[in-house]
Amino acid sequence: MTTKTTTDMLDAFIKDHLAQGKHPKELLAKDGLLGQLTKALVERCLEAEMDDHLGYEKNERTGRGGENRRNGYTKKTVITDQGDVTLGVPRDRNGDFEPQIVQKRQTRLEGFDDKVLALYARGMTVRDIQSQLKDIYGTEVSPTLISNVTDAVMDEARAWQTRPLENVYPIVFFDALVVKVRENQRVINKSVYLALAVNTSGQKELLGIWISQNEGAKFWLGILTELKTRGVQDIFIACVDGLTGMDEAIQTAFPKTWVQLCIVHMVRNSLKFVSYKHRKEMAGDLKAIYRAVTEDEAASALEALAEKWDGRYPTVSKSWRTHWAKIIPMFAFPDDIRKVIYTTNAVESVNMTLRKASRNHRIFPNDEAVIKVMYLAGQLISRKWTMPLRDWGAAMNQFSILFEGRVPS
Repeated sequence: MTTKTTTDMLDAFIKDHLAQGKHPKELLAKDGLLGQLTKALVERCLEAEMDDHLGYEKNERTGRGGENRRNGYTKKTVITDQGDVTLGVPRDRNGDFEPQIVQKRQTRLEGFDDKVLALYARGMTVRDIQSQLKDIYGTEVSPTLISNVTDAVMDEARAWQTRPLENVYPIVFFDALVVKVRENQRVINKSVYLALAVNTSGQKELLGIWISQNEGAKFWLGILTELKTRGVQDIFIACVDGLTGMDEAIQTAFPKTWVQLCIVHMVRNSLKFVSYKHRKEMAGDLKAIYRAVTEDEAASALEALAEKWDGRYPTVSKSWRTHWAKIIPMFAFPDDIRKVIYTTNAVESVNMTLRKASRNHRIFPNDEAVIKVMYLAGQLISRKWTMPLRDWGAAMNQFSILFEGRVPS
């Protein structure tokens, strides 16, 4: 369809609409201009498909189609972004016309399923989505249809979970969050485990999502072995949050990898014990520890924090002292690399999105439902990862020195 033809059609719709004495605002209402244009455009495409099928245009008397002719129309209602649209689908005498733009038994135009998946990825339940679609588009959609749309994404999720990965990842964050799942007529807590990596280009990448009730060295070794099977040969720094058995598993699967306790989680866990009015001040004192230039300077900052706060919050300094051996590895790195390790953006943005997506699902019916929601939410946030981390070029230069011979050329 040429631009002129499209403009003529648009002008005709508007003039006809106003000639009927209707208010201009009604053009954007349900059954307004957008719905009519969708109907006209799809029906024109269907006519073009029929012309191609028969071998001659509608007004020609004969053609390459032989005795096969047009045989009227069948009414069909499909769901679109503008609501329900009723189409006239052309038929042929032989009954072998197979339209492609709106195939037989198709009830939704392309793009509608994406809307459903986007709402689901943002944490809406099936009934929430049903209500939202009715309010926005005036379309009645059954819970079964919505479930079918979201269920169809599982094949895509499985393919994503087994996709090939890069050979080297400079930094990988391993994290977990807890969800409630119904299993054997009981509701139990299960953990969703994530591997968020920073690749050699400085881009964030979610490597995989796993769910389990129990963790340990054997469990983590299984995940790390899976990553190796998918192509990962080396990880420079693994940032973990005291996950049970993780240290042993990393040393077995990737013996050259440096294990670093995730500073984001250390700060978050420390502030749990602090009243709201003191959190900002405490966060500033904690920052003096992990942003210190040297290990000795960091130890001095920890002593200063203990002297200042142990009277009120003794558990904070105790926690940092207990985990000190896993905190200090980052002081062997230059500031460019340390910033990537202790920055909150990489991990926190993922955690926030996934927790928000799971919040409305108070109890998941099964493990597959958890993976489905987490996968869609992960895909949603990954669309924002279009730029490398700040100062990543300088960090890679440091990696090439510290991990000589391990950085891909």
